[in-house]
Amino acid sequence: MRVARGGGGVSMHWATHWSYAPSTDRAPDWREQGACRDEDPDLFFPIGKSAPALAQAAEAKAICARCPVLETCRDWALDTRLEEGVAGGMTSHERLLHRRRQRRTAS
Repeated sequence: MRVARGGGGVSMHWATHWSYAPSTDRAPDWREQGACRDEDPDLFFPIGKSAPALAQAAEAKAICARCPVLETCRDWALDTRLEEGVAGGMTSHERLLHRRRQRRTAS
């Protein structure tokens, strides 16, 4: 795990929990290609709905927008029902709304 900058706590960003050491005996993990890989993990976990938190979420989503694995990440976040943070270019609230729309459409 990567220690978060500034807060001194342990990062809970999903992408930081994986070993990025190169390995010749396994296929590359899609997370290794993520634009977020070298970013501060705390950026992807804005707290609250204040103007600074919304700006932080927008900054995280801008990183997602240039990510080569955006769709894979989004699918992963939706499939695993990731509850917190920005992943796949969506906030936790946006993912919740997406799941609700899917349930209504399926009914």
